Amino acid sequence: MKSATPIRAPRILIPYSRLRQEEKMLASAAERLGLPVDFRDVSSLFWPRDFDVAAGDAAVCRCVGQTHNLAVARLLESRGVKTINPSSVMALCGDKIATAARLEAAGIPQPEYAVAASPEAAVEAAETLGYPVVFKPACGSWGRLLAKVSDRPGAEAVAFHKAAMGAAHSVFFIQKYVEKGGSDLRAILLGGQPVSLMRRRSSHWITNTARGGLPEPCGISSPLADLLRRAAEAVGGDFLAVDLFETSCGWLVNEVNGQPEFHGSVEATGLDLAGMLLKYAWNFIPRD
Repeated sequence: MKSATPIRAPRILIPYSRLRQEEKMLASAAERLGLPVDFRDVSSLFWPRDFDVAAGDAAVCRCVGQTHNLAVARLLESRGVKTINPSSVMALCGDKIATAARLEAAGIPQPEYAVAASPEAAVEAAETLGYPVVFKPACGSWGRLLAKVSDRPGAEAVAFHKAAMGAAHSVFFIQKYVEKGGSDLRAILLGGQPVSLMRRRSSHWITNTARGGLPEPCGISSPLADLLRRAAEAVGGDFLAVDLFETSCGWLVNEVNGQPEFHGSVEATGLDLAGMLLKYAWNFIPRD
């Protein structure tokens, strides 16, 4: 008699492209928690041959690049895999203009901004916002390709330089610069709920930990928690990082990251964010 084909138990897949601190934390957490987690370096794989996935699996997508992460998530979703985050949320958060529009529609306070389709219009937008302003690429992270501009000649130089960089920089996203006193806040949200908050301090106007910002723990007040929940509801998703400015007029949501690094938050708060994330993903695995 032919033996029955064994049924593969559902598991958590972690596709990644670089073994960063976060992926090492996830591996340690998986071993500690005894969860079936399959780490896959996508740089040496191709779809569909190297992806043994099925409906009932969950995936915590950890590719470094937005394009890679989004492609992998969409492919996994085509097989019924629950991805964290969903590809639709990755796409939204990967586009600063789309995110700003979504936040505005939801009434979430954010820095004043403008969007322009030509370098000439971008300069006029900067003039209208009032200097200083920050030119940001619509897609990007780690504080790269940001330009703080203090006058019209600077705006002209940056706008026309960006226009020469190709189609990816042909739409201009300009924010009014917010004086933040040498620090900003980063909150981590899981399942729409804020779970950690850190302050990032730097003598530079860019405070990202990837650019040398120093993390320290911070308590989450009830009003701030409410704002963070509203931002999460507006954007959707499972695992988000929300960057905020603390001003005399209240908090402003600066950006929402749909594939966040979190080692700085762990360093600041001591929370086991990797373990929390894996437990959250495991809740999507169907039980017998």
